[in-house]
Amino acid sequence: MTKSIKLLGAPLAMALSGCMSLAPKYERPAAPVAASYPVAGAASNQAAATIAWQQFFGDARLKQLIGLALANNRDLRVAILNIEQARAQYQIRRADTLPTVGLGASGSRTPGANDSITSLYSTGLVVSTFELDLFGRVHNLSDAALAQYLATEEARKAAHISLIASVASTYLATLADDELLALTQRTLDGRSESLKLIQLKYDNGVLSKLDLQQALSLVDSARVTLAQQQRQKAQDLNLLTLLVGQSLPASLAPGATLAATALGDLPAGLPSDLLAVRPDIRAAEQQLIGANANIGAARAAFFPRITLTGSAGSASSELSGLFKSGSFGWTFAPQLVLPIFDYGRNQANLGSARAGREIAVAQYEKAIQSAFREVADALAGQATYGEQLRAQQAVAAAEAERFALSDLRYRSGAASYLDLLDAQRSLFSAHQAAVQANLQRLQNQVTLYRVLGGGWSAQ
Repeated sequence: MTKSIKLLGAPLAMALSGCMSLAPKYERPAAPVAASYPVAGAASNQAAATIAWQQFFGDARLKQLIGLALANNRDLRVAILNIEQARAQYQIRRADTLPTVGLGASGSRTPGANDSITSLYSTGLVVSTFELDLFGRVHNLSDAALAQYLATEEARKAAHISLIASVASTYLATLADDELLALTQRTLDGRSESLKLIQLKYDNGVLSKLDLQQALSLVDSARVTLAQQQRQKAQDLNLLTLLVGQSLPASLAPGATLAATALGDLPAGLPSDLLAVRPDIRAAEQQLIGANANIGAARAAFFPRITLTGSAGSASSELSGLFKSGSFGWTFAPQLVLPIFDYGRNQANLGSARAGREIAVAQYEKAIQSAFREVADALAGQATYGEQLRAQQAVAAAEAERFALSDLRYRSGAASYLDLLDAQRSLFSAHQAAVQANLQRLQNQVTLYRVLGGGWSAQ
């Protein structure tokens, strides 16, 4: 029996050691982007991708929310399960490169001459149909499955990074909602007090009905804005709850205000750095590697396919004699199939594989170009949002002084109530714009952190 197993194993070992691959040699396409970004990033010795999110975000409340999202978010859970599925598919393909050995038992009864019946019973080790991978067909299919698995792993990393950025951006939006609600409430309270005074003056014949209606309009406009901002905050909280994957706990740590939140400038590095730190680019390259391996499998289909089937064990014409002395037997059945007429099936499969590779090349190049554009846009924001915020804060300060002067002139009778109303509207709009500018600046830093590959951690 040992001798027979050796006879079966010898050609298998030769096949495993001697197979060749017909896949084209893989060469990474050149990056179809400029060598540097249009706007330079900040100077730093630490790349954004190496800055842990716990270090980049200082707000204790935000850190808790990100931790909850990484544990409970359903999209991230699906991405992790996709990895498990791709790993299983790769293991299946990898198993195809090795023979399957099992225990088998069989029996047959065949009618013969003179009404006789021939019986045959056997049991023992069975090597199921196994392909000698001389031209790398099975090996290339295994490589393609491995590339798919690795691409799925990179997709999980991209989902991880995107989730962190989404939680941070939404959290910042809720902080802005709080500031805007407080600003609108103060404005509504101030306008309501002014309306009482205007109503009193109108009742005493000091002011016209036009002044009264203008004051009423201002109060109602503030109420409209307050309702809009209350709705926006509720929607932002709903989105944050969805991202976190559970109801927001009441025991969250105290958080900072939007005005007190600070996120540092980030270095951009070079576009070539993105190839190593962006999971979406690495995923696209793995898809390209898999498509390259599929060409090798399609090419191998044009060559002979050799399969082996064998068994070794006990055989007898009687069931009672199956395990008696001298009942040992073995079979070895090689088969060679050379495709001759397949009506163009193999040629079509090869053409499909080549087209798939060209599609994968285009998708890989697009991933690089999209990443370059995202980083360039975020760098432009980093270079300009700070100045925009400073200018908007200066506008708000000027409008505050203008309102104070208009109020003083109105009280002294040197200006009309219309001038005071215009100053009130401008001051409110300037304060709102300052809050929005600060939110855009901070959210842009979160975006830059994400597009530079920051946020991934193995934990």
